[in-house]
Amino acid sequence: MSIYDEIEIEDMTYHEVTTIYTYPCPCGDQFEISLADLRDGEEIAVCPSCSLMIKVIFEAEDLPKADGNGDGTTSSAPVAVTA
Repeated sequence: MSIYDEIEIEDMTYHEVTTIYTYPCPCGDQFEISLADLRDGEEIAVCPSCSLMIKVIFEAEDLPKADGNGDGTTSSAPVAVTA
């Protein structure tokens, strides 16, 4: 596996709604990696338009907290059902 570059997570853009970190790719698209993948120990972000990959440098304890506020986690709230 060939890595194009190593990027600090602080240099990436975090999108709270999609819980995806992105970083500009030389091809014009964006490298992408999800918060869930990072929490699972994945550290390789891929570009969906080309074959380039980057290694994301991060500390797991610095990732957004799992509080159900747009970071990929869900909360268990009651749902009303009508008959």
